[in-house]
Amino acid sequence: MAPLTKENNLLNEAHHYGYKKNFRTALPQLLAVSVKNLLLLGYGMTLGFPTILIPAVKEPVEGENLHLESSEISWISSINLIVVPVGCALSGIVTSPLGRRRAMQMVNVPFFIAWLIFHFSTNTGHLYGALFLTGLAGGLLEAPVLTYVAEITQPHLRGALTATSTLCITIGVFTQFLFGLLFYWRTVALINIIFTILAVIALCFVPESPHWLVSRKRHNEAMESLQWLRGWTSKEVVEDELKDIQALYKRKEAGTEDQEETLKEKIVLYLDKTFLVPYFLVSFSFFVGHFSGMTTLQTYAVTIFQMLEAPIDKYYATLILGILQILGSITCVMLVHYTGKRPLTFFSTATAGICCLLVAVYEGYIKSNLVLNITTTFDDFNNTTLTDVVNNDLNNPYSWIPTALLLIVAFVTSAGIRLLPWILIGEVFSTKTRSGAAGLASAIGYIFGFLTNKIYISMLEKLSILGTYTLYGFICLIGCLVFYFILPETEGKALIDIENHFAGVKRLTNEVYKTKKKEYVEASKMRDLKGTSNPTFEGDNAI
Repeated sequence: MAPLTKENNLLNEAHHYGYKKNFRTALPQLLAVSVKNLLLLGYGMTLGFPTILIPAVKEPVEGENLHLESSEISWISSINLIVVPVGCALSGIVTSPLGRRRAMQMVNVPFFIAWLIFHFSTNTGHLYGALFLTGLAGGLLEAPVLTYVAEITQPHLRGALTATSTLCITIGVFTQFLFGLLFYWRTVALINIIFTILAVIALCFVPESPHWLVSRKRHNEAMESLQWLRGWTSKEVVEDELKDIQALYKRKEAGTEDQEETLKEKIVLYLDKTFLVPYFLVSFSFFVGHFSGMTTLQTYAVTIFQMLEAPIDKYYATLILGILQILGSITCVMLVHYTGKRPLTFFSTATAGICCLLVAVYEGYIKSNLVLNITTTFDDFNNTTLTDVVNNDLNNPYSWIPTALLLIVAFVTSAGIRLLPWILIGEVFSTKTRSGAAGLASAIGYIFGFLTNKIYISMLEKLSILGTYTLYGFICLIGCLVFYFILPETEGKALIDIENHFAGVKRLTNEVYKTKKKEYVEASKMRDLKGTSNPTFEGDNAI
């Protein structure tokens, strides 16, 4: 009767706590992911820093010894992004032996060194070296960050907690816009070091991944980690989940007896449509996201707002841009579970495409016609050039139009297409290819980011603003159409169902799966008794 009494006590406890117990289970996962996000906050700072660095070295203040030409500036905006894939390729090899938590701490070392180099830089080589380090560190953090989140979170929290990663990167970018408004760029580099140190310290207070601990046969520590992550609970609550993890790694060990055969099988897996089709989907999402105009706007924000003759100070416009990116990311985090990914993606790409085309129309036609009308009406301005007339806000009351349109682009892309590929990475690949595919997909995303920034100045010179934003607009609209046919609705779906969709076994519906409240309470009781499920086992018992 003892086991039955114990089970009844656990059921009564689950029924008594109700919502509070669910919240208590979610809270430590939220805390652990938030601490991990400090690392991504620092990475976002490295992406936003070129935005305030570029205008400072293009038109330096008195006493500044760094003065860069346009060809050098194009590398400032992109060199870190092209190095990231190198870090991604090395990420698993370099960081896996250290453990997820320790690897995330060690990645902060190159960030720390890079900020010091930025502060004390005296020539272009120093800037390039610091950007190389930030790009390398950004790639190295991919494996421990993505793996850590997947290995500690529950399925029903996975989507929202994964989306917070991009949100924190966006906040990191925004801090640079804000700091750039308040401080000189060399001072900003020193301030950024503080966040690097905070990330290292905070990571000391969260547990290591139970999966990694089991893989190192540190089972007692894995038990303690699960107890912490599932609400500082007892061993009995998580013992079944620990057994599942242990069984998983026993199967992996049994499958590595013939390493040569396993290697051949892995090569075949990456040539199968279960990898190629999802990889195309994620890669296309990255392509549309970067060529939606937002990547270049984020990097060249100050100069773009100056070029478009923003009716407010270009630095304040950049600050508003950062705020709207954050609000867009928050919108995505809050809505994705209810609306699903498809509606957010359609709205995001269609709206961004229309706004980019309107910017092109304004700059190519409306603005030029406005100049002719103004010069025809004001005959007293015979000695005034067309540019002088347009730059006069009294004569050009519509100068707010392109600025407003680009700010809308910042919001809608952050609410959809910019976050989409990062969420899909953790969902669309099969169990056997998920870890390797995540690195390959991340790499292609950063390559697209590099290309977007690197060719932007050349595009302006050859195509002008009219041609550049027309291209961005058509890419978004075509992307919206393509997504309608190739993007399945994965929100709330079990990983095994998503895998079967891309394998051609059974197609997913476009319905968003939501657990009814009553079913969720009953499922919560069973999780408390049997151990909380993890994405690794979601295919068998997803809620």
